[in-house]
Amino acid sequence: MRAHARIHCCHATSWVASLTYATAHYSPHEILPLRIQLLLLLLWRTSYISAYSLDSTFIKAYYRRGSANYALGIGNLTKLKAARKDFKTVLSMFPKDADARKKYTECDNKIKLAAFSAAIENEGDSAASKSAKMDVDAIVVPSDYAGPRMVPGEDGKLDQSKSMTTEFLQELVATFRDQKLLHRKYMMQLLLWALDMFKEMPSLMDISLPIVGGEKGHITVCGDTHGQYYDLLNIFEIGGFPSPQNPYLFNGDFVDRGSFSLEVVTTLIAIKVCMPTALFMTRGNHETKNMNKIYGFEGEVKHKYDDRVMNLFNDVFQWLPLAGVIEKAVFVVHGGLSTSMGGAGLGDGPEGKGMTLEAVRAIPRGREPPESGLMSDLLWSDPQPYSGRAASKRGVGYSFGPDYTKNFLELNNLKLLVRSHEVKEEGYVVEHDGKCITIFSAPNYCDSQGNKGAFIRFTSDMVPRFTTFTCVPHPNIPPMRYAGNMFGL
Repeated sequence: MRAHARIHCCHATSWVASLTYATAHYSPHEILPLRIQLLLLLLWRTSYISAYSLDSTFIKAYYRRGSANYALGIGNLTKLKAARKDFKTVLSMFPKDADARKKYTECDNKIKLAAFSAAIENEGDSAASKSAKMDVDAIVVPSDYAGPRMVPGEDGKLDQSKSMTTEFLQELVATFRDQKLLHRKYMMQLLLWALDMFKEMPSLMDISLPIVGGEKGHITVCGDTHGQYYDLLNIFEIGGFPSPQNPYLFNGDFVDRGSFSLEVVTTLIAIKVCMPTALFMTRGNHETKNMNKIYGFEGEVKHKYDDRVMNLFNDVFQWLPLAGVIEKAVFVVHGGLSTSMGGAGLGDGPEGKGMTLEAVRAIPRGREPPESGLMSDLLWSDPQPYSGRAASKRGVGYSFGPDYTKNFLELNNLKLLVRSHEVKEEGYVVEHDGKCITIFSAPNYCDSQGNKGAFIRFTSDMVPRFTTFTCVPHPNIPPMRYAGNMFGL
């Protein structure tokens, strides 16, 4: 019995470790109740896993394990399938159990819905975008609406070239600064235009510096902004508003945690649609359905608009590029490198030459990232100071050492890796013998971390030059204002 208890305690500790990455950047006053929820769920699940392994006919073990996986199944198909299997076992022994029947049916319906949604996405436009295209023209904007307006063309439909002007952008920024909203009709149309644009872009962008006055200019690379809209405006105050001569690359995690996520991502998208070469965007791990459900963006969009607008954001996120290469020298990606293709140089990890740019270019988009593999690694991985690879502290994928960075850069004839994904006290960190930079652009993260934000400017010599900045005041709406209960407890 003691041996069993030790084994199950180890398994349970590993299981809860795989979840605690989600609490890594909660503010201190939010951590305690969340950890209590985790501990209660851990104790609940562990006791019944132990009972199941000692007596496979102990029906409550199946029920409780199923209930735990069901509670953890937000955006996680694997856990929903495990829960459905356990409830099916309960029903095989107690076919009249109404609660088990209800939960089995809910799991089954969610799994079927996920399969149906995936099938629609594989056919091309999602149901959300198809429906929006049919309905957006029918939405009437009232005469007393005082925000920025789009302009119809001769056919009566909103005209992109006439609507997306620098004047529209400035009015949009001012509207959001005053905590007002873009009309729902215009929001939906903007997302549809963005969706069409991103679908035409590759998974790996090749980015060149602009030519200004006959010479190569510069580009600014920003990291996570996480819904901190007023800090985004401060970046533009410091670095200048984006334009074809003053381009920016925003490296994922535009949304979640900060309670002005809609304003951040909409502003970036609007600039991209208006001036395609003025701004580039890569997908972060928070531009995904399951993270948006937990960390606030879905709740924020539904509070400010509705389900249909949120579905359009989901579509846009699924088509965001995954990485970029600047001047054939600097690789920019949200998370980091994949170790699943080899490339350690020390025999520590899978065999293979390592991750290539060609492999990144070949990644299909228009979908949620899988739980493992190259696409997931690009969004989730982190560097580590020692060589080789190790299971990530986040519970997803692996961390990669300086040997992986060195091999990747040499294999692909690159000079530097720039990634984001982690809060840093000074807004940035240079590691792996100067070959790996982490850039983070959300100062005083979650109103509690006290960190600086930073961005990088690259000119023709492709040497990184850093600018750091502190947070600016924002309206009295706290981070995570729209976040849901993670576990439904």
